[in-house]
Amino acid sequence: MDDEKGGHNFGTAPVFLAAICTIVGAILFLRFGYAVGNVGLVGAFLIVFLGHAITIPTALAVSEIATNLKVRGGGEYYIISRSFGNMIGGTIGISLYAAQSISVAFYMIAFSQAFTPFFDEIAMVTGISPDTRMISIPATLALLFVIYKRGAKIGINALWIVASILGLSLISFFLGSPVNGVQPLSPFATVPEPENFFIVFAIVFPAFTGLTAGVGLSGDLKNPSTSIPLGTVSATAIGMLIYLLVAIKMSVSATPGDLVSDQLIMSKISVWGPMILFGLAAATLSSAIGSILIAPRTMQALAKDRIFPIRKFNNYIGRGVGQENEPVNATLVTSAIVILFVSVGTVDFVAKIISMFFMITYGAVCMVSFLQHFAGNLSYQPTFRTKWYLSLTGALLCIFMMFQMSAFYATVAILTMGGIYLSIKKKNTSGYDLSDMVSGVFFQLTRSLRVLIQRYQMDMTFTDWRPSFIGVSNSTFKRLALFDLLRWLSNYYGFGTYIHYLRGDLSQDTKKKSKKDLENLINLGISCKSSIYVDTIVAPTYRSAMEQIIQMPGLSGMENNSLLIEYCEDNDRGIDDVIDACRLAAMMSYNICVLSPSEKRFGYKKSIQVWLTPENYRNARLMATLAYILKENGEWKDSFIEIFAPIEKSQMEAHMEKLNTLIESEEIPLSKDLIQIIQYSEDKTDMDCLIAEKSESADMIIMGFAIPKIESARGAFFEKTRDRDVLFVRAGQKITISDIKAPDNKEKKA
Repeated sequence: MDDEKGGHNFGTAPVFLAAICTIVGAILFLRFGYAVGNVGLVGAFLIVFLGHAITIPTALAVSEIATNLKVRGGGEYYIISRSFGNMIGGTIGISLYAAQSISVAFYMIAFSQAFTPFFDEIAMVTGISPDTRMISIPATLALLFVIYKRGAKIGINALWIVASILGLSLISFFLGSPVNGVQPLSPFATVPEPENFFIVFAIVFPAFTGLTAGVGLSGDLKNPSTSIPLGTVSATAIGMLIYLLVAIKMSVSATPGDLVSDQLIMSKISVWGPMILFGLAAATLSSAIGSILIAPRTMQALAKDRIFPIRKFNNYIGRGVGQENEPVNATLVTSAIVILFVSVGTVDFVAKIISMFFMITYGAVCMVSFLQHFAGNLSYQPTFRTKWYLSLTGALLCIFMMFQMSAFYATVAILTMGGIYLSIKKKNTSGYDLSDMVSGVFFQLTRSLRVLIQRYQMDMTFTDWRPSFIGVSNSTFKRLALFDLLRWLSNYYGFGTYIHYLRGDLSQDTKKKSKKDLENLINLGISCKSSIYVDTIVAPTYRSAMEQIIQMPGLSGMENNSLLIEYCEDNDRGIDDVIDACRLAAMMSYNICVLSPSEKRFGYKKSIQVWLTPENYRNARLMATLAYILKENGEWKDSFIEIFAPIEKSQMEAHMEKLNTLIESEEIPLSKDLIQIIQYSEDKTDMDCLIAEKSESADMIIMGFAIPKIESARGAFFEKTRDRDVLFVRAGQKITISDIKAPDNKEKKA
């Protein structure tokens, strides 16, 4: 379709005329008096403003999208699909086509109403009671035949005549006098038992949808990017003013009862009544012409993009005739739909159907426009820009009004749109779709938040410290202990980044391997519903990898502050790598956690033990904090925490004094009654044996450590508790945490 030729090379005038002749149409002449009578002047103003609060953002959104690319045939469908892809465009296009084609039936039904004043005379002369379908069906067939034979050019020429008649009709109406000398009433005056406001709105709303009538001529315009915004916006503004002035004139010229009971009340107010009938006939006929011109072109564009599920149907509908590429076959199919609705529908019934179709279409257009403002799509570069909040307002109002008009039909409409989208997506597995747009929005939102946090981080003060961990392992696919611990510690209170390290030089092979491992990591995160960020790194040595990792910016917007690594006996260089990592992290003032995993794999996740040894009181705040973060995780929610402070009997007094001082100064954020003091005699047992005895059934042990200790003891330091899962902790920064309350150890008490 992008290479299609033809078109009439119209200017801006046809866009304006098609829009204004549809706006100032059937609803104005037939049902606007009904609206004023039921909701009063103030209510009529509210309907006009609400309607335009939906249609103006839509008009602006369509105008913006139209300036993003060279526009060809297909109107709004082409504009949307070429900016956002066939999946989004096809979904909106099918709904739009339904609204446009049914609109033809609506206008032809309204056209027949212009002849109702003559029905009594016809009945007296012929003895036959006329039915509006005796007018609407033949007139529809005649119109369809003319458009089928002559195409768009005759329709545009007719718009000039129609616009002139409409202008004269409105002048005649505004110069008219009140019916039976009616005096101005209250702006709130209504009939005694008025219709529900939203039902009235649903009947009147199709009047405001005419603003996009000219957009459907996009393939026949010489310069669509200029003509569409200018013609559409100007018609919308003038149409809105006309409706407000007509509402005022009606309210001071007839009673609410007359306005509701007489569909042709404008002819009674007018200086010359027949002029209103001419205006009604011309307006409805022009609106029908506008709709029958654009609906087949929308259908033809959909078929050329293979949106319909049957290939032969797409070929048939997409075929144009002549140099102007007239959509003759699409016109035939549209004609069948029009005749069906003309045969069975009434003005109010068809108006409600059209309102729902247009509402869901406009809501979708506005929502897509809103999302595109934040998606950061490089291919979207319009020269005319609307505001994101206008598009959002239009989308939300559409959804709200749909459910107010009919919650059932609104739900059906939304589900139908969803079904159409999924069916198109099933056929088109590649290309830009809604998920790409949403991903772009989230990317831009994340980027903005990260930049904002970084810029204001110096001025931000957090009451409580939050963990921002980097976990590093080269044995991810052999052991998941470190991965699991990181996701538990980062589940709610902080942020976690997991790095899988591959030893080697960077090459095509290692790059390919890292990409494959990253894909597996992402799938692993999805399967366990983790909220951590995963990545891979290739480096010749563990030290060089750590030098890069600890300098990584915090992905959450806050700086990384903690390192989580593991020590395992099966790694020959394990202890050297651990010592190197600890030295580097300490230099960067990181908190350091070294996990020594066991075959228990955290057991039943019931018991967490924290051991406060005298030489590691400086780590107590971080150790206690990590224990409580772990307990808050769902998988550990039934666990209980025990805090032990082993003190050698001979040094009991000195260490108790020191411990109490740290508690009172809040260096250790624990109440005294939480800490179990354990005395031991060095003559009978050493502390390692004491810990082994007390922690036999523990699922997680948290202990402090100092770098000089592991440098001297090396692997033996971690191996003394190798039959249990132990997290060794070293605080590298001040941990500001509110006082920790007593743990809820119901499980233990039971």
